[in-house]
Amino acid sequence: MKQLLYHLFDHNTLDREQARQVLLRMAKGEYNESQIAAFITVFLMRSISIEELSGFRDALLEMRVPVDLAEYNAVDIVGTGGDNKNTFNISTAACFTVAGAGYNVVKHGNYGATSVSGASNVIEHHGVKFTQDIDVMRRSLDECHMAYLHAPFFNPAMKTVAPVRKALGVRTFFNMLGPLVNPSMPKRQVLGVFNLKLARLYHYLYQQTDTQFTIVNSLDGYDEISLTDNFKVINRSGECVLTPEELGFTRCSEPDLFGGDTVEAAAKIFDNVLENKATEAQINAVVINAAYSIQTCAPEKSIEACIAEARESIESGKAKAAFKKFVEINS
Repeated sequence: MKQLLYHLFDHNTLDREQARQVLLRMAKGEYNESQIAAFITVFLMRSISIEELSGFRDALLEMRVPVDLAEYNAVDIVGTGGDNKNTFNISTAACFTVAGAGYNVVKHGNYGATSVSGASNVIEHHGVKFTQDIDVMRRSLDECHMAYLHAPFFNPAMKTVAPVRKALGVRTFFNMLGPLVNPSMPKRQVLGVFNLKLARLYHYLYQQTDTQFTIVNSLDGYDEISLTDNFKVINRSGECVLTPEELGFTRCSEPDLFGGDTVEAAAKIFDNVLENKATEAQINAVVINAAYSIQTCAPEKSIEACIAEARESIESGKAKAAFKKFVEINS
């Protein structure tokens, strides 16, 4: 690791195989926490290269516990985190909104590393017990269109770096990797990123696959469509910048999406959204992210039609029913 750090400190990058090897060795416990922290810090000082990101991804996918849910042709809806906005759980609420609309979702998530409440925090708060049982996941998909993969259960390599990530408390390249290493390897993905540089990296990576993808970024730095600013959407059809008003939404402000200072506060907002009792800004943020997820599953549909489906899922109670059934099956 010492030679590797000197190599990086001299402004050199790793090739794909070097990146793969270092993460494999990190997972085996060959480096101490100080070395891991120093290594991670390099990528806070400069941008990660496509070769490095690809190599890290190769290693994590190689070490994952595979999950075969291919027959469900599900979508994953995930943000990188690390945008320092501490929003409520928008993408998790969008997952249940999409499930309520009848589309299969297999979400890969974790506890919050840079925010108060990650997907695993809010789901566990409701009594859900995470599982590796494929039969439970299949039953969950069959009965409520939603399965959840708690990252530490399926990416054991992440366990060695979890204490360092938590201690650092800042965005790291592991935030970038999380959305790329869903153990079920879904062929449909909605990826929220915190800046356009990362959007381009993801775009390059996903162009090399057969995945139906949508990459979203709010231009003011949210790793999802926040409706606080104009936002960029990238998919196989191309890329565009849209305003909230173009799609019939009222622009909101940062405090409108604040998730609170505790998991309990974030969970309350999450519940209010699914019960259609939240503020207009909170519901709209979930609706627009769910809408682009629906369009990722059904590219032939207009975004306006997908917005209507997402809104109907919440207003009719289908999203809430999907979550209730999910908790029942997974508790």
